[in-house]
Amino acid sequence: MRKVRWLILSAVSLAAGAVQAQGSQSAAPAVTSATQAPVLRTSPGLRMHRLPDDNIPAFMEADTIEGDPDSDLTLSGNAQVRRIDGVIKGDRINYRKDTGEVEVQGSARMMRDGTLVTGPNAKFNVDKYSGEIEKPNFWMGAAGGFAVAEHADIFSKSQMRLHTVTYSGCSCETPSWYIKANTVDIDFDENEGVARNGVLYFKDVPILASPYMTFPVKKERKSGFLMPTYGTTSQGGFDLSLPYYLNLAPNYDMTIQPRYFSKRGLQMGGEFRYLGSSYGGIVNGTYLPDDHVTGEDRWMYWWRHQQMFSHGFYTDWDIAKVSDDDYFRDISQLGLNQASTTYLPQRARVGWASPSYWSAYAQVYKFQTLQDPDAPLVPPYDKVPELYLRGARYDWGGFDVDWTSTAVRFSIPTVGGVRQGQQGDRLQSYPTVSYPIVKPGWFVVPKVGVNYTQYQTNWYGRDWLGLNANTPEAGTSAGYRQSQSRTVPIMSLDTGLIFERDTSLFGKASTQTLEPRLYYLYVPYRDQSKMPVYDTSLADFSFSQAFEENIYTGGWDRIANANQLTAALTSRWLDANTGFERLSLSVAQRLYFADQKVTLPGETPRENVRSDFLVGASAALTDTLTTEVAAQYNPYDSNWSRGLVSARWSPQRLTTVAVSYRYQRDPQPGVAYQPQGQNQVSLALQWPFSKRWYGVGRVDYSLRSGPSSTIANTTESPRVTQAIAGLEYKGDCCWVGRVVYQRYAVSATDANSAVFFQLELTGLGSLGTDPMNLLNRSIPGYSRITPPVPAGTTFERYE
Repeated sequence: MRKVRWLILSAVSLAAGAVQAQGSQSAAPAVTSATQAPVLRTSPGLRMHRLPDDNIPAFMEADTIEGDPDSDLTLSGNAQVRRIDGVIKGDRINYRKDTGEVEVQGSARMMRDGTLVTGPNAKFNVDKYSGEIEKPNFWMGAAGGFAVAEHADIFSKSQMRLHTVTYSGCSCETPSWYIKANTVDIDFDENEGVARNGVLYFKDVPILASPYMTFPVKKERKSGFLMPTYGTTSQGGFDLSLPYYLNLAPNYDMTIQPRYFSKRGLQMGGEFRYLGSSYGGIVNGTYLPDDHVTGEDRWMYWWRHQQMFSHGFYTDWDIAKVSDDDYFRDISQLGLNQASTTYLPQRARVGWASPSYWSAYAQVYKFQTLQDPDAPLVPPYDKVPELYLRGARYDWGGFDVDWTSTAVRFSIPTVGGVRQGQQGDRLQSYPTVSYPIVKPGWFVVPKVGVNYTQYQTNWYGRDWLGLNANTPEAGTSAGYRQSQSRTVPIMSLDTGLIFERDTSLFGKASTQTLEPRLYYLYVPYRDQSKMPVYDTSLADFSFSQAFEENIYTGGWDRIANANQLTAALTSRWLDANTGFERLSLSVAQRLYFADQKVTLPGETPRENVRSDFLVGASAALTDTLTTEVAAQYNPYDSNWSRGLVSARWSPQRLTTVAVSYRYQRDPQPGVAYQPQGQNQVSLALQWPFSKRWYGVGRVDYSLRSGPSSTIANTTESPRVTQAIAGLEYKGDCCWVGRVVYQRYAVSATDANSAVFFQLELTGLGSLGTDPMNLLNRSIPGYSRITPPVPAGTTFERYE
């Protein structure tokens, strides 16, 4: 039988409009014209369309169409009605224009915005957007849910009620989890579903029941309770939190999080996020009154904000503070080792950046230092304030010009009422000019600059630099000037060559490079022994630092004299087809033509004419095995100053083993500006025991022993600084179970332990504490055993 197709203009609104989500679309909208016969116009692609308020054209198709389009129509045999906002299909469709009644008999199918509803029969009033469906099945559009009900009442274009409902976000034929409820009210405009007398089943076992629960019906934010989190830690005991999310507006929201510690009491916390066209930020904080262990109020807040103004002006701040030094050691987020937090920033800045060459800012930068009684720290200097100005122009007649200036007032807090250092002002200006010559296969970059620094210092009568030791003025600031300046010219020449040749590596065609590089630096000596030291420390010697202008980092309170040449050689093997780097070898050494005369207080000047050797190698030996070696070797005492050896093997997805060894020699005795030595072995892995069981783990073991190099009258012994062990079970469909144990050091002598439990239900959420952040951060190459579900769209299930 020949199919019949009609295109009519009417106010008919499809019954599927009752199952509305965010917008509407169609791949074949219909148009008419007073002077042109109605035709179908194809759409170039799936996209959102703006619906007219009324007179939406409808396209009808069936084996037979009978009746008058102005009164009654009957479509029989493979009947369907299409509009820009949806589709109705059925064995037979009856439509009465005078009452707006539409009746679908047999195999009713309605689709709108990716939501598909099927049932044996359906009745609608298209003028009122109301009706009913018997025994409907729902596929909930982009939300990805599936529901079966005994009956559905449709009240309006966006509101409906389902009776005796079973819902699941699991796509399996036999879902591992589902929710049963007596009734479910859905409001698509408000993005809210309300289930009454709902029960969550897992493996046909009820695990959670509630007389009233709400949930979002679209992939949009919605106010309501989030999944509770629970676990246990040695510092806080049993830990339970029940967050409540407030979707206040499209551009800001808030989460309120009451949290109960069995050892410490009830804590209230919250997080507020906001975002505008020119600003954004986040505020979070907690308050724990009368800690059961300490008897004190414990609190924390952190506020980060960024904002842009017109004409290049901006402002930002990062302000954090806690009630006491032990806050993060006693109270931290589950799965996060915040106990290592030492300095909390309190910074506010106002700046300006021109579209051409200039930028500037003014900021106040302070710190809260969290002291460990077993490892006391000297707090850093506060900058109250710091002024910054920079002008830079590149390729200006072939020259690169840069001029950076800063003015800082330094203030150091007292510890126990005792002042920790001198205070004062520093003005620094550093203009530079370079002329880069870069050609294929080689480059030469000559550069010259002049660094000028002016100090105004209050020494408080103390010998902070230790210059008057063993003299009659010992302990005093005799000979220290309040006002002093320094002018240091700095000249450098950076040159390099790049050679290439075709070769092979492991039997594969490759391109090998040979890249020699020479860097000459000359800085004349200036006596800086009586200048203050505010924010300067000795930089770690590395491949990048070997080509820097100063061996000190920070604010350059010391500029080392130099007459030296750095020589480096790098060779790489690149895959000839993909360009992937298979192997890289590097070596560098610095040659000194003058003795070191400028030092930090307590630093022993270098006397050698050659620096340590820097060697490095990285290799992707196979597509699954990568290795890296980096070392610093002292040729004079035949000792290693620093070393790193690491390897990572990932033979397949969900399988990775990473092992590393890190070593760093202890700094000179009494030197506080260098980091403490390190001697640590780390092992991390993710390994499948079967198709369903997976193990995860990490161990960091410190090999250090003997007296501490930075803490007086304390000793160290080998110990585990962090340990993670966990099991993951991948269910047959739509669920994962996890248990993870973590132990980590919270101070020089104490450690914290925590256990996490989690049941992850795909399409619903997670019960318990989410250890994903911990595993992603701690285990290189970790992958979720269940890939994330791709986000749905309103164009799904288009018919």
